[in-house]
Amino acid sequence: MQAVELFERKIKPSEVARRLRVSVKSAYQWHQLWRDGGVQALASHGPSGSRCRLSSGCLEKLAAYLEQGPAAHGWVEDQVWTASRVATLIGRKFHVSYSVSGATRLMHRLGFSPQVPARRVAERDEQSVTAWREVTWAEVKGRPAGATSASRTKPGSPVGRPGDGPGAGAE
Repeated sequence: MQAVELFERKIKPSEVARRLRVSVKSAYQWHQLWRDGGVQALASHGPSGSRCRLSSGCLEKLAAYLEQGPAAHGWVEDQVWTASRVATLIGRKFHVSYSVSGATRLMHRLGFSPQVPARRVAERDEQSVTAWREVTWAEVKGRPAGATSASRTKPGSPVGRPGDGPGAGAE
């Protein structure tokens, strides 16, 4: 609307672009729209991009499903909603395909954020982990820098020498 005020004062689009710190191309497009359709032609038409493929009722249901948690929908290994899981849930419940990034935007719109699951098993024994860190890791960490292992995958087996394969020497 600032551009309209300047156009009405007979200021050239290139000067409008400089004053409003926009591209000259944008200013010329605005000027053309303003000349052809007046102020209404420059009025906002709402957010750009594709519209949501879920109705407001479906969005309410999705929010309720998310509140129930992942376990209620078959993901029992951890209690986090990933964007991939939400996209799958939307497909299952509403028969609408969403990309992972689309599911992320939809989650944010509903007030949720996707989580990255911790890579821990549910049966993890914290006492054993602590004992391993204090004893075994302390030993490994305490070794001198030059003490490394360079063993082969199959220790003691020759690699790639002619005549060493199965049946070698059995003529």
